[in-house]
Amino acid sequence: MHIAGIGTGYVGLVVGACLADIGNQVICVDKAEEKIKALKKNKIPIYEPELDELIIRNRKEGRLSFTTNLKEAVVKSKLIYLAVGTPPKKDGSLDLSDVYHVAEDIGDAIRDDYKIIINKSTVPVGTARRVGEIIRKRTNAPFDVISNPEFLKEGNAVEDFMKPDRIIIGTDNPEVGKIMKDLYAPFVRTGNPIIVMSIESAEMTKYASNAILAAKISFMNEISNLSEKVGADIEEVRRGMGYDPRIGASFIFPGVGYGGSCFPKDVKAIANMGREHNVKMLISEAVELVNETQKRIIYEKMKTHFGSLKNKKIAIWGLAFKPRTDDMREAPSIVTINCLLKEGVKVRVYDPEAMDNARKIFGNKIEYGRTSYECLENADALTLLTEWNEFRKPDFEKISRLLKNKVIFDGRNIYNIERLRKLGFTYYGIGRG
Repeated sequence: MHIAGIGTGYVGLVVGACLADIGNQVICVDKAEEKIKALKKNKIPIYEPELDELIIRNRKEGRLSFTTNLKEAVVKSKLIYLAVGTPPKKDGSLDLSDVYHVAEDIGDAIRDDYKIIINKSTVPVGTARRVGEIIRKRTNAPFDVISNPEFLKEGNAVEDFMKPDRIIIGTDNPEVGKIMKDLYAPFVRTGNPIIVMSIESAEMTKYASNAILAAKISFMNEISNLSEKVGADIEEVRRGMGYDPRIGASFIFPGVGYGGSCFPKDVKAIANMGREHNVKMLISEAVELVNETQKRIIYEKMKTHFGSLKNKKIAIWGLAFKPRTDDMREAPSIVTINCLLKEGVKVRVYDPEAMDNARKIFGNKIEYGRTSYECLENADALTLLTEWNEFRKPDFEKISRLLKNKVIFDGRNIYNIERLRKLGFTYYGIGRG
């Protein structure tokens, strides 16, 4: 099948590469000329495990190409994916201008043959209908606009696309549902469902899914803070909760708050949709408030421990909002570092993949370690904010020699308290009583 994907961010690149990998002819489109030039040279603009190999292989075999020519890509394709950015505004609503501009361009490009326009971007309920209206004003050609929300976790996006737990198709046209089921059939051979529903229900499913996952995280962070005050250990509490099948063991790990491109934006957006429709979204608003507060938790622990932070030197391991990505959007590390800089702290950081993005944010305000251990030299404390695998089993004796003070602030509860205390470390976790 001939497919165009408009937008080459996290979603667009993963969708395009994975669909090409099962034999489709895919053209990925972006207006950013430098990005397209880089992609044509197999230079991938993001870090996502397995994605570079997928792109290189499918380009070599002629199934995947990149262009800035949207019109040509639309003319050649039957399926057209929209995967453009929808950045948040200050009030929590989304800037949909790129979505609507692309819709205009698609309308101008369509000739007489039938097209299916597939909205993959996360957008408020009603956006697919609006996209259809925009295109309809610019062409008499037949087309359908559908919603097909993505459920891709950064750091595991290729695996999520290749082996989805479910696929959601929002359409009013049963024939389109059949076409999309045929397209996705190779990915659900183990029997996971392709669910066809209304367009509005599909758009809402995406927001509801992210909102409830974000709520679980904020709830556990709130419980962890209470556990710490009353002498309970949140790790024991978490295990006690997780065996209840109504709760489950996923997304109940306490930490320093969630970040990334999805949860923060989507929680704000669903609260904003509520305001627009006069529905009080009290839980969503509370989830956001708890999360923003939690991002300061490590900084507050440092203040309590040291008293004055001025001229202290703090080493930070982990900058990306989660492991296996270089994405620092809304990352807790940004809040922590900014709080420390305001206190006159000298900050040195290390992350396996996010160092370039950190330099774009902080420039020369902080120092950058070439290795995780170099980052620790003569620091007053080690702070862990992202649980990369390489940080899980470090050489604590070496850490002890490198640090000025044997203090560890563990923002992800990955270290063993008893072991560290036997080694003479002062340890602070999240909700450890």
